[in-house]
Amino acid sequence: MNPILKNILAVVASIAGGMILHMAILFAGIPFMPEGIEPMDATSLSENMHRFTPINYAFPLLAHGLGTLLSGYLAALIAATHKMKFAIATGIFWLLGGISNAFEIDAPLWFDIMDIGLAYIPMALLGAKWAIKK
Repeated sequence: MNPILKNILAVVASIAGGMILHMAILFAGIPFMPEGIEPMDATSLSENMHRFTPINYAFPLLAHGLGTLLSGYLAALIAATHKMKFAIATGIFWLLGGISNAFEIDAPLWFDIMDIGLAYIPMALLGAKWAIKK
């Protein structure tokens, strides 16, 4: 396969795979949400953050981190060249989404710091290192 096409496939497939895992984890956390919160509505989430328990923060953090980890892994595994660069690119994609999310949902500052600082670039790098070792 042409290396350029393979690299494009690496980015598209890795982001798609990460999104599937991300959404599966988020949906798994819905039963743990307090009554009356609409989990797909940013306004509802922001207005009810005070009702969240630690498990309500764990699912989004896991979804963001593991989705990015899988994306970084798949990008490095599939890419023909520049494996680490493509993994970092997927991490940047997820990071931009996380920053956008931090502005949209009024989560506690500690959560935003953990999420933005740990769940994106470090996880994409870790996924890439695992794939490259393989």
